[in-house]
Amino acid sequence: MDEAGRGPLAGPVVAAAVILDPARPISGLADSKQLSAERRECLQGEIQRNALTWSLGWASVEEIDCHNILQASLLAMGRAIAGLGIVPVRVLVDGLYCPPCPCPAEAIVGGDRTVAAISAASILAKVARDRAMEALDREYPGYGFARHKGYPTQAHLAALGLLGVSVVHRRSYRPVREILQGPGG
Repeated sequence: MDEAGRGPLAGPVVAAAVILDPARPISGLADSKQLSAERRECLQGEIQRNALTWSLGWASVEEIDCHNILQASLLAMGRAIAGLGIVPVRVLVDGLYCPPCPCPAEAIVGGDRTVAAISAASILAKVARDRAMEALDREYPGYGFARHKGYPTQAHLAALGLLGVSVVHRRSYRPVREILQGPGG
């Protein structure tokens, strides 16, 4: 299990859970951040075809603002686990924290680089979130979501200053909150 989208100023956080099939290994799995977008897209299809089961879980901007990003990430992870077609016997999670699980769970720092199933989950989560941000770019033009995926780049911050805060921005994140409060806020 892994998630994508903790650091951006906009859009949902997405978690993926994957149970790989040992009889159908997938070559080239790695941390999604180490792969090109094209390679992630290719691997995404292969993972979805060859895994025993996989699932995505989402937490909305409203849930992020209400609960905080850690709790929203754990909520998305719990939803991904609940969506699996097979109940896992053990859950391995990239990072420091585990969501509530129906089985034992272990957090592994750097797991997306060392555990094939976590690498696969990181790829599915990243591809799904990137696609969601591309869709938001069409819905909210001018912010550049398709390029920066909601991360606080100079271009994104400039667009926020020019266009203001959209409904898909995380109001609890400092740069967005400061714009909403105005000068001297």
